[in-house]
Amino acid sequence: MSTSTTASVSTHILDTSVGRPAEAVAVQLSARSGRDADWQRLGGSATDADGRCKDLPALPEGTTHVRLDFAVEPYFEKKQADAQQDAPANRDSGAVFFPEVAITFAVVPGEHYHVPLLLNPFGYSVYRGS
Repeated sequence: MSTSTTASVSTHILDTSVGRPAEAVAVQLSARSGRDADWQRLGGSATDADGRCKDLPALPEGTTHVRLDFAVEPYFEKKQADAQQDAPANRDSGAVFFPEVAITFAVVPGEHYHVPLLLNPFGYSVYRGS
């Protein structure tokens, strides 16, 4: 059993519409200590070519809840712009259905939480990974 006084968090994003990692998506990490406490923004990162955030900030002692905010709109806008150059007639309305994805979860000290985001233009899912 771990004796750490904090939890740790990691994430990655897979774009399931193309079966590839989602690169250059901004991710913000926030934490709070108790369900009625205010959120403390800890900082952020961006996904690398493998869709992973390798430098998210550490959680403060006493963290009970974590929120990951994924700014997916710029990622999809870039994909739409690239697709328009290749095949302008196939472009949809251009609106991004989910411009942001916010995932909130509970944590306990000493545990690691890997939270992958499976993303496509019209839906997403998350799970606790390993």
